[in-house]
Amino acid sequence: MHAAEENRPELDPVSVQNAKRTLLQLLGRAGISADDAEGLIALVEAGALAGACEEVGALGGSVPGDKGEPYESGWLDGARTVTDELGAIAERALRHTVDPDGPSAASAPRPPVGRVEVEQAKAAVTPLYLTFTSASDLDPEVTEEVLRAVLATMTPRQRARYAGRLADFAAAHRARLERLYVEYGPGSPTAIHSRYSLLHSATSVAVLERLTAPATALREEWDAAELPPAWLDGPMRAWEAVG
Repeated sequence: MHAAEENRPELDPVSVQNAKRTLLQLLGRAGISADDAEGLIALVEAGALAGACEEVGALGGSVPGDKGEPYESGWLDGARTVTDELGAIAERALRHTVDPDGPSAASAPRPPVGRVEVEQAKAAVTPLYLTFTSASDLDPEVTEEVLRAVLATMTPRQRARYAGRLADFAAAHRARLERLYVEYGPGSPTAIHSRYSLLHSATSVAVLERLTAPATALREEWDAAELPPAWLDGPMRAWEAVG
């Protein structure tokens, strides 16, 4: 047997499909619709392809041994071809998941925010929030309403990538966010001031990220959801004060 065949993964297509079907059934028992479950699995699959593309790209840049320029050139060309194709497959998988109607849908109104999209955003903001402050007894408990307003400002593709965008935002503004939560968050002298109530919720990270971009769309969705204007103005004032 060839060495490459000896190291080939033994997970065959039938077993993969069976695992997917099992996961769909388990998620269905948990109350997740088939469409939502399929969407989550498709995102994971697209992410796995993107990760493989990055890994192959990193490995492909290191030519093994010293076998001369023709070998090196062929190696690099082959690696580039593989990574380009993997990247294209990952992009097609993502597009099929978040933009199934094609580019023509880009100018259409943003679709309603789905339950799973809210859960994905909730899973992203909570651990980020807890890196800056602690859970608060004054959390206004409007997580879903706030996240729906935030996500409604985005396209499906932006929603799918929002966890990464939040992580980038937190990393880029870490010192400023730390000051903000010390001065206005749980345990601060302003803790009982209703203007800063939203800073006691993990959703404040999502709101602050949106406020660093043009905030018109967020204000429109905020008003449409009939959320208190003070909950939006407070974080904005605090963000400017610690800038």
